[in-house]
Amino acid sequence: MACATACQNCASESLQSDNVKMMSLCITLCRECALVCTAAAQLMAIGSENATALCKVCADVCEVCANECGKFPEMQHCRDCANECLTCSEECRGMMERVLV
Repeated sequence: MACATACQNCASESLQSDNVKMMSLCITLCRECALVCTAAAQLMAIGSENATALCKVCADVCEVCANECGKFPEMQHCRDCANECLTCSEECRGMMERVLV
């Protein structure tokens, strides 16, 4: 949920910037990432057998989002988001490995 929160914050802050047009992909990916992270967390919370499949998607989306946010290192909210996305991706991949073993 930390990643979803960071992504929502990044999207909101980016919408307030003077470069909204330049940041449109960042905003879109942050919004998508927040949705996927929230869904993955909810499936894990209920013990769904589909959580592992969604965690794979979540890890992939988080990496794409981190790469895009990483293009704006001058913006603290983008740096924070990229860091949270990388952490979430690592956690999702680790969880997948533990379940599949």
